[in-house]
Amino acid sequence: MKKIIVALITLVVFASCQEQQKIAFIDNSKVINDYQMKIDIEEKFKGKDEVFKKRMDSVGKAFQTEAQKLSVDAQKMSRTKQEEIYNELGQKQQMLQQQFQYEQQLMQQEFNTEIDSVISKVRTFVEDYGKDNGYTYILGKNEAGSVMYGSDANDISETITKALNDAYGKKDAEASTSEEAKEE
Repeated sequence: MKKIIVALITLVVFASCQEQQKIAFIDNSKVINDYQMKIDIEEKFKGKDEVFKKRMDSVGKAFQTEAQKLSVDAQKMSRTKQEEIYNELGQKQQMLQQQFQYEQQLMQQEFNTEIDSVISKVRTFVEDYGKDNGYTYILGKNEAGSVMYGSDANDISETITKALNDAYGKKDAEASTSEEAKEE
């Protein structure tokens, strides 16, 4: 009986001597959505999308004008010539639609690539932050429920977001400084 008590006391002493693990979590979507780099990428692509839509509208209006003119001219032509003109117009319209779809897909792929880069940078940053600040684990909270509950005291989302944005701001400042140096 004494051996069991001594073993239990020894076990309790060893367990209490172990170092506490430092654990925190971040709200993945909050950190990524508040990251200035992601916001800048979204703004850039919003601008590209507006330019694309204006160009598409302009080309569409030019095509409509051309089609109306040919339709008026076709009334004076034979039925065979009219069919030929309408077939050419249909092919041209289809070609324009395919071109626009292709350009839209390229823009979407470019956007996805840049967003994937943002996510990768956030992961790397959080990993480095955890190592530098002595965390054993930094968990990610998301819709899938990897962290179902966490005390607000352990939520470092705002700290991570601020540090990320500060690091991103420094890179912007360094880039503009090096561009200014090149110009001189």
